[in-house]
Amino acid sequence: MEIHIRRREFIGALAGAATWSCVGRAQQPATPIVGWLNSEAPDGEYNLMAASFRQGLSETGFVEGRNVAIEYQWARGQIDRLPALAAELVRHQAAVIAAAGTVSARAAKAATTTVPIVFSVATDPIAMGLVASLNRPGGNATGVANLMVELGQKQLELLHELVPSVTIMAVLVNPNFPAAESQTRDMQAAARKLGLELQVMHASTERELKAVFVKMVELRVGALAITADAFFLNRREQIIALAAHHSLPATSRWREAAAAGGLMSYGTSDTEGYRQLGSYAGRILKGEKPADLPVQQSTKFELIINLKTAKALGIEVPLSMLMRVDEVIE
Repeated sequence: MEIHIRRREFIGALAGAATWSCVGRAQQPATPIVGWLNSEAPDGEYNLMAASFRQGLSETGFVEGRNVAIEYQWARGQIDRLPALAAELVRHQAAVIAAAGTVSARAAKAATTTVPIVFSVATDPIAMGLVASLNRPGGNATGVANLMVELGQKQLELLHELVPSVTIMAVLVNPNFPAAESQTRDMQAAARKLGLELQVMHASTERELKAVFVKMVELRVGALAITADAFFLNRREQIIALAAHHSLPATSRWREAAAAGGLMSYGTSDTEGYRQLGSYAGRILKGEKPADLPVQQSTKFELIINLKTAKALGIEVPLSMLMRVDEVIE
């Protein structure tokens, strides 16, 4: 009888172990899932960002459809959807969440304190509460930060070099953007150094965009710098048309704006930034912790000038500037 009981207990233990093993396998996907969180739609440049991200992943040995799955969550311009989309990635047991942009990063950070997050932001990630420091992020997030403060200053310097006779410039700011206050402060400081009068123009809707261009004419603004914000990138066609209508030279952080007819752009390379982001996601999948991975800063910058637009505005680009450009659009 004693042997019979022990044999029954042994079989029961084996069955229990098998059951828990099955549960464990059900709870932990065999193929790791990478969550992609983006506030915009999968069109144009955003598709290129995702492609660059996948390239970075592949450089660490992870290929979509082979040994990693990517779950794409696009808010399609509806920012209020981001918290729910981030929570869905957490529910689907994403091994790491890649957050494209500041608002996406903040939504991911609010959704989880345990799932690793890699972000690409155009703001100070410390000020946004994403990391404790750049060298030792701590917590569950790290990523790539674009040097937008320095870029904003450089935008004004380049614009001043291109149209040196202009003494009154404007900066276009979305007041709803998380870093709007710091963007404004830094641009004002840069304008003072250059001896320029700077008008701060706020716009967060298409109707407001039309109104600020009318206001700039009243203020005798001679050139415009557009701050880094996806809202302005997505409405670049409207902004370019308004700038052309009012014969206003304008510069942007986005290459896409110059390619679409804007005068000039200066900014970090999105292709390189998202490749770095993919590389970080791959390293985390291999076991590294975001708390130990320092926030990277984009170091590749691109100056692009649209000569066709310059000619239409009656602007002659100095040879010294042409020798420094990375791309000329004709």
